[in-house]
Amino acid sequence: MRILIVTHVVRKNDGQGRVNYEIVQAALAAGHTVTLLAAEAAAELVAHPRVRFARVATSRLPTRLVQYQMFALRCGAWVRAHRNEFDVVHVNGFIAWARSDVNAAHFVHDGWYRCGFYPFRLQHSFYHAYQVIYTWLNIACEKWAFRHTEVIVPVSQKVAAEVRALGAGAARMQVIHNGVDVDEFRPGACERARFGLPQVPFMLLFAGDLRMSRKNLDTVLHALVHTSADVHLAVAGILHNSPYPALVESLGLSARVHFTDMVMDMPALMRSVDAFVFPSRYEPMGLVLLEALSAGLPVITVRTAGGAEVIAPGSGVVLDDPNDAAALGAAIMRVASDTDYARSLGTRAREVAQNLSWQAMAERYLTVYEQVHARRAAQSLPPACASEPVKL
Repeated sequence: MRILIVTHVVRKNDGQGRVNYEIVQAALAAGHTVTLLAAEAAAELVAHPRVRFARVATSRLPTRLVQYQMFALRCGAWVRAHRNEFDVVHVNGFIAWARSDVNAAHFVHDGWYRCGFYPFRLQHSFYHAYQVIYTWLNIACEKWAFRHTEVIVPVSQKVAAEVRALGAGAARMQVIHNGVDVDEFRPGACERARFGLPQVPFMLLFAGDLRMSRKNLDTVLHALVHTSADVHLAVAGILHNSPYPALVESLGLSARVHFTDMVMDMPALMRSVDAFVFPSRYEPMGLVLLEALSAGLPVITVRTAGGAEVIAPGSGVVLDDPNDAAALGAAIMRVASDTDYARSLGTRAREVAQNLSWQAMAERYLTVYEQVHARRAAQSLPPACASEPVKL
């Protein structure tokens, strides 16, 4: 097949970019040719003889709103000019003013806007007004994109429900969960000293953007107040402009909370802790949650986190309310105080992750591509001329 993938970046160290990276690798292994219409692509992909990289320049106009629209206009013009060169056109959400065959829905702005935890208000400030208008525009554009594609691939059942709420029929959807590198994220030797973490206490890990309230570190910190003093928390994320160090100090948790700042070797950090806590107020499908499962960590999360749906009974703890600090604290204490329970959760978590490898995910995408290609090939065949006389 001749495959076109339209996205912003295709590289390993980016969430959506990693998904597309693995799809490209699987497509090349299967003998297909791939064109990447993107702003950035990994050098090893660009160097491949069956990869064509059509670079889309990013706009220098002010605001992300205008920049994304310019990117979509440029991508749309390119796709329309080259459409006949491809068997399958794969886009990611709203990224191009052009029809597509496959649309991977990683994030639905309408779901974020209506989830109950959306933090911006139109009349609060200029910044808030800009964020609301930006979200409204994205909602309208995503509706258009989902109407103008053949197959929608939500990354979770949670996202699928949000896409359906925009009017897309379930018959056009095939959920494909994001993947994880089960070889890179695996149980192994503890390296706490490397990250400046104390050796003795039970160590939780929180990883995420420390500037975003939806990741919900505040509830984790309040939950820590409900736990014993030998439960500590490692926090991985960029500290610049984060309000959480001040909250830690105000809660009297300075001796028990350890900020590592940005960590490049997340697999090693996960091997150095005892459990992973992820009570995100809104998450379409968190890669970091899958990584924790693959690392064999007991995972404590909430239903508002999209990845929670992959947690089978006995492979993690899924709470109902992301803001219930007492319930979160109790769940943490049960894992921290019962070694056998924690070990069984981690073992089962690793088993769940084995079915969510990047290779398995990419092969599911290729199956969708093949289905789309087969339907198009069948539609292009001339109809059988039943009325023609039979020649004897």
